[in-house]
Amino acid sequence: MKWSLFLMTMLVVGCTTSKKAEKADASSIPDVVPVFEPGPHVMVYKTKTDLRENVPILLTADGRDIVSYPHPSDLSVDGKLKLPTPLKNGYLLDNRGINQYVGFLKLTYSEYAKLEEPPSLAELNEMIIDREPLTEICDCGLRSAFTDIENQLNQLIEKGQLENTCEVLNP
Repeated sequence: MKWSLFLMTMLVVGCTTSKKAEKADASSIPDVVPVFEPGPHVMVYKTKTDLRENVPILLTADGRDIVSYPHPSDLSVDGKLKLPTPLKNGYLLDNRGINQYVGFLKLTYSEYAKLEEPPSLAELNEMIIDREPLTEICDCGLRSAFTDIENQLNQLIEKGQLENTCEVLNP
């Protein structure tokens, strides 16, 4: 009888302490609830080398073939290049639509945007400078779920919660 009372007390105390710890942790996390539905997703990533200016293309999972590449006119909106947005700790916010199968061309956004037509597949293949550039990539769900995307992502990064909040993909 004494043992069961003791165990019951420990269980209640443990649950109460655990709930308090969860609430304390939750209050320090930015108000971000990823939504994983069809639509443009927020991709946050790091690369082995500085490729921020280089044009991304999508490759097959084995990195051999090109699956998707932009038309030169796709690289800017209202005359402004859609370069990735720098975030804290070396992370980048994608503004083009990459995934874990990204590769990068030797051409920069500004060089590629000046072309009248995209290069041929053979030419693009020759221009790839890195077929496995990523060290990290996270899918943070729909862009529309964010109210202040850059600020919210930087808060997640600062608090070490990016990988806990977003889906970590294998580069």
